[in-house]
Amino acid sequence: MTKETPLVPAIGALQGGANVTPSKTPLIVSDVVMLALANNPDLRAARLKRGIAQGQATQAAIIANPSLSGAFLPLLSGAGSVPAWNLGLAQDIKSLITYRARRRAAMASTGQVAADIVWQEWQIAGQARQLATDIIVGTRSRPTYVAAFNLLSDRNGKLERALAARTVTLVTVAPDRVALQAARTSLNALDQTLLSQRHQLNALLGLRPDAVVPLADAPDLPSFSPAVIREGLATLPDRRPDLLALRLGYAAADEQLRVAILSQFPDLILGGSVSSDNSRVINGGPNVQVGLPIFDRNQGNVAIAHATRAQLHADYSARLAAAIGTVGALLQEYEQLAAQLTVARRDLPAARSAAARAQAAFGASNIDERGYVDLVSNRFAKEEEIMTLELALFDRQIAIQTLVGDGLPAVELPVEQAGLVR
Repeated sequence: MTKETPLVPAIGALQGGANVTPSKTPLIVSDVVMLALANNPDLRAARLKRGIAQGQATQAAIIANPSLSGAFLPLLSGAGSVPAWNLGLAQDIKSLITYRARRRAAMASTGQVAADIVWQEWQIAGQARQLATDIIVGTRSRPTYVAAFNLLSDRNGKLERALAARTVTLVTVAPDRVALQAARTSLNALDQTLLSQRHQLNALLGLRPDAVVPLADAPDLPSFSPAVIREGLATLPDRRPDLLALRLGYAAADEQLRVAILSQFPDLILGGSVSSDNSRVINGGPNVQVGLPIFDRNQGNVAIAHATRAQLHADYSARLAAAIGTVGALLQEYEQLAAQLTVARRDLPAARSAAARAQAAFGASNIDERGYVDLVSNRFAKEEEIMTLELALFDRQIAIQTLVGDGLPAVELPVEQAGLVR
């Protein structure tokens, strides 16, 4: 195993990176999702589990080998004239009885692993959408925070000079100091959040923390309709990978229960043998070996299989209830935020108009600086409120689309595995 870090220094070195950045063109959200699905380290490791599951399915499809026994017994003493020998061939019948159930269980387990991988792909894609959108919206809102800070900084500088000249009192300066500190804190918090989100996005893509990911100016998300989402909840169990994985896991547990029940029957080995003694007398015929189920009747494995199947059924019911409930709650939150955003956008033109009039009046010395700063700050506050609501709305939309799989990979199962889903 290599000790070198697997992190990539630039986007162009990622799998598929050269296709989306031919001339350092900013990436849209769908580009980021594509790169995350192709390069995420955790996802790459998870996909290797599919090979393990396929190997287990292949092993389960192999019929148990018969056993061959033989012996050669040279004559040491006595009336015999030749060495004795024997040869036997036997087959474990129980392994044949449980063969089909074991094969179906392995097939269901393989499908479960495949569905789990697709579910992990949904999570990675959702994180990529979320981080890229948050960075785009945060970067777009930063100039407003900077403008608000610069306005208050300029105002505070004048008041501090007036305080030094003793033309104003500390009581007059105090509110502006508080407002400036709040503006500085908000700007610093935004910068810290953006840097943290960029580092998280780089880690998601398998990039070094200092790698630059150029992003577009606006997020491109799949079309969103709450009404369509609600209508699609009825078919969610047939589409969501984690629910399909639990159903396939239940199918595997059901077949394993069948194997455990069949294994309660006595061990049965059928075969035949032929032998020759020291006087050249040859004997041959069938032989049978039967286990006596006096103590071990496989009752423990049957109980384990029963409990496992019941647990998977309960897990599925709980997961389905949580999925439907979470999507419903997020849809209500989305509609509330959309209504609040509509009101905020309706009020924005008035705040901008008041700020513009205040700026003109201040230039004409028809309003004092305090009134001018308050009106312009109100415009900035309204713009920041709208950006915060937009980001919250995008967050709910992305969360809902991740939960229902809008624009995300579907689970594709072979016909044999799809037939096991119940």
